[in-house]
Amino acid sequence: MSGWPTRPLPYAARRSVIAGTLGAAALALIGCTRDPSEGTAALAANASAAPRLPSEHVHGVGRDTADGLVYLATHSGLYRYDRPNDPTSVGPVIDLMGFTIHGPGHFYASGHPAAGVKLPEPAGLIESRDAGQTWKVLSRGGQSDFHALSARNGVLAAFDGTLRISQDGTTWLTATIDAAPRDLALSPDGATLVATTEKGPLVSTDLARSWQPITGAPMLLLAAWANATTVVGATPTGQVTLSRDRGRSWTNVGTAVGQPQALSATATGKELEVLVVTDRAILASAGGAFTTPA
Repeated sequence: MSGWPTRPLPYAARRSVIAGTLGAAALALIGCTRDPSEGTAALAANASAAPRLPSEHVHGVGRDTADGLVYLATHSGLYRYDRPNDPTSVGPVIDLMGFTIHGPGHFYASGHPAAGVKLPEPAGLIESRDAGQTWKVLSRGGQSDFHALSARNGVLAAFDGTLRISQDGTTWLTATIDAAPRDLALSPDGATLVATTEKGPLVSTDLARSWQPITGAPMLLLAAWANATTVVGATPTGQVTLSRDRGRSWTNVGTAVGQPQALSATATGKELEVLVVTDRAILASAGGAFTTPA
């Protein structure tokens, strides 16, 4: 379908992170906050304060509620932003192709270990209970390289050429889907799974036993649930879009931000934070509009 990437997109040359709210403008670079009234103008003004990119390839992004910090899963391992321009390498060097934050300090991932790292190749499903400092293989070590991975409420959905579902991280059931998923997103209760595909976004409410198109949704490359009713998506052309009714209706957020690479969304009360890795930056809404730093 037109606009759907046929190979990995180019990755960012620089990054910035800001936070947005559902009801009011807000702006925060990693590690610092600013007056909400500054809005999108402050984003452009503070482009030079964007965090230094730790690796050319970024495969995942998320904020850990245990320490409140942003983590990037990259070609050269996991990085944590303790300070805005000083990313810290965390744990062993693993090309983290799939990555998701499941709970405070609790991460799942998949990919390829660097030479000397005592993990199988490919790693299969690996788990960290200490925010990426150490990893252990849960299952499919030497078998699976999951490029799409989501975990919520003890349910895992992953794709390594075959769609797989697990409720314990060790035993997997295979599932069918009409088109290969680019991204997988489980709802917070683990009951609803959204898959982005070249045929359009699909949804399953029975652990991938059956699928239905999300009627009226735009073509999505990436998707993430922020809470039980709020789904955020990014189109192949970089338009960020938001549904507050479990995908029944969608509202675009600002203008297109650039080719999307990774996406995460979290909601606390009325506050919504969306982190989007584009081909230029990591962005979130400032007063309801996404902009790319100059």
